[in-house]
Amino acid sequence: MTTNPRKKIIIDTDPGQDDAVAILLALASPELEVLGLTTVAGNVPLALTSRNALMVCELAGRRDIPVYAGADRPLLKPLVTAEFVHGKTGLDGPTLPEPTLALADGHAVDFLIDTLMHEDRVTLCPLGPLTNIALALAREPRIAARIERIVLMGGGGFEGGNITPAAEFNIYVDPQAADLVFRSGVPITMAPLDVTHQALTTRARVAAIRALGTPLGEAVALWLEFFERFDEQKYGQEGGPLHDPCVIAWLLRPELFTGRDCHVAIETASPLTQGMTVIDWWGVTGKPANAHVLGGLDADGFYALITERLARLG
Repeated sequence: MTTNPRKKIIIDTDPGQDDAVAILLALASPELEVLGLTTVAGNVPLALTSRNALMVCELAGRRDIPVYAGADRPLLKPLVTAEFVHGKTGLDGPTLPEPTLALADGHAVDFLIDTLMHEDRVTLCPLGPLTNIALALAREPRIAARIERIVLMGGGGFEGGNITPAAEFNIYVDPQAADLVFRSGVPITMAPLDVTHQALTTRARVAAIRALGTPLGEAVALWLEFFERFDEQKYGQEGGPLHDPCVIAWLLRPELFTGRDCHVAIETASPLTQGMTVIDWWGVTGKPANAHVLGGLDADGFYALITERLARLG
C-alpha cells in the first residue's frame, strides 16, 4: 500500500487575521509540508506582517518553520495598507505575547528562488500582494517551469472589488506584480471574492471554533470576531468572508469548490479600474485559459475542515 507524498508548499503572506487562519490550517494538515513562510507588505507594513507570521507559528507550536521577510513596497506604486479592516497591528483581536522567534537570515525572494531551484514540485500559496512572487520570477525566470502551481487569493469577477469598485485589495496593492504572475505561464488556481464571499464567519461557525476549548481556538475566535465587524457593516450580512483559508482548503479538499478554467488579465493602467482582474468567465475573447478560477464553495464543509484541523493543534 502506498501513501500520497506530502505536498510541499511555501506560503507568501501579509497577516491579517484571515492569513493567520490559513497558516494555522496548513500547519495543522499532515498532507502539507510547509517549507517556509515569506512575508510581504500588504494588510500592514512589512515589519508587522513579519512579526505576525512569527506570532502565528509560535501559537501553532511550530518553531521549526522559517519565516523570511520580503518586499516592503509594491513594484511601482506607493504601498496601500488595510488597518481599517485588520486593526493597527494586522492581528487585532486577542492579546498575544510578542514572538520570541527570529526571522530567518536572508530575503524572501532569495529563499523562493533557492528553494524552487533545488526542490521538486513546490506549490506557492500567496495570500497577499504578489510582489515577492513577481520579483522571484523576474530575477530567475527558470523557476517558472519548476513551480508546481500557484494557488492564490485575489481578484474579483462578478463580485467586483472590495478596495475600489473594480479591484480586490491584494491585486490592487501591486497590479504590476499580478500582471507578471498571470502572464508567467505557471499553472494558477485563483480564489477571488466570488468564492471567498461565500465563506462567512457566522456566529455558529465561530462558536464551534471557540468550543474547541483551547487557547488557540479562543485566539482564532477573537480574530474572526474582530475581522468580521468591518464586513458586517459594509455588506449588511452576518459574518465576514474568510478569504485566505480558501487557498489551503482547495489544496486539501478541492471537492469543496467549483470553478472553471479562464483567461485572466490584470488592468495596470486605468485610474478607474487599476487592479481589476478581467476574468473571461464566458470565453468571449477566445484567449487561452491561464488560471483555474474558483466560483462556488461548500461553506459548511469548509468550516468543518478548519475546525477539525484547528483541534489538532491543541
